Amino acid sequence: MRRSERTRGIGPAAVTAWAALAALLATTIPAHADLSLCNRTSFVLRAALGIEEKGATATRGWFRLDPGGCRTVMQGVVSAEKLLVHARALPLYGSSPVPLSGQADLCIGDDDFILAAARGCRPPNRLARFTEIAPSQTEAGKVATLAEEAEYSDEQARRAGIQRLLVIAGYDASPIDGMPGPKTDAAVGKFLKDHDLPSDAAGAPDFFDRLVAAATSPAATGFSWCNDTGFTVMAAYGVDEKGGIRTRGWFRVSPGKCVRPDVSGTPKRLYSFGEAVEPDGRPVRRGTDTLRWGGATTLCTRETTFELADQSDCAAAGLDATGFAAVDLAGRTHATIRFQD
Repeated sequence: MRRSERTRGIGPAAVTAWAALAALLATTIPAHADLSLCNRTSFVLRAALGIEEKGATATRGWFRLDPGGCRTVMQGVVSAEKLLVHARALPLYGSSPVPLSGQADLCIGDDDFILAAARGCRPPNRLARFTEIAPSQTEAGKVATLAEEAEYSDEQARRAGIQRLLVIAGYDASPIDGMPGPKTDAAVGKFLKDHDLPSDAAGAPDFFDRLVAAATSPAATGFSWCNDTGFTVMAAYGVDEKGGIRTRGWFRVSPGKCVRPDVSGTPKRLYSFGEAVEPDGRPVRRGTDTLRWGGATTLCTRETTFELADQSDCAAAGLDATGFAAVDLAGRTHATIRFQD
């Protein structure tokens, strides 16, 4: 059983509150009346569900959604005034790509949670933007689908999700398009061989678990960051591209974890920057200085998620000029930057 399928650490009062609110929403519980979330993106997602009825609110999470898959998040006939969802990609991808505009701020927790009175938060819980959903009625119950601009089918989303994780893990499965082909087949075959897996493992329910584990381990090939501190580190990288440098951030590197950014191709040089942050997002300070890992190459960043190709004048563009460390990859099959306090 995956961690997101358990309710470890949730108190009985919270469980009772969720059950009481859910009871308001279900008059009968016939077969096939469940609410399911489906993932038609190329990212492994974590989702939280919010319900609102008669002025009461509650939230529950996390539900892991693999690309191309669906998961039941509530059982019974659901007739709430509002159903809301908050979804984000796993931290290994960097920023969350799910295009949810959001209409309400409700509470979430870092680990599995059930929260009543979800419009008010107490630490360590925090507010997150939820989007109202209008599920479609199907023979199997109500279904809401999370998608991205590529408008994948279920099969294409699964294949694109496999391609994306293979690229992060250091295998050449690009382009990430959800289409079958010999290049993707070769990358999958090499991954299976490298990990001593049978030929049918790519179709197994736990294949995304294996891919995520490979993508978050220190790089055997390619580039990765590993965080040896007790703080979350927000990281960014730059890569040579068509005579210039393109920067991309931010990637969340949790304490004790490794992240492989999805760097395409085999660049001879990368540029790396990382900054430790407090739970509220403020930089960690050591006296008058912030705890960061960079270097002498000045490149552009900004406070929010970014991908920037122009590094000529950061200030004029309203961007931050940030010092990145150059990482020489010429003649090397892998490189790992370790953030250490």
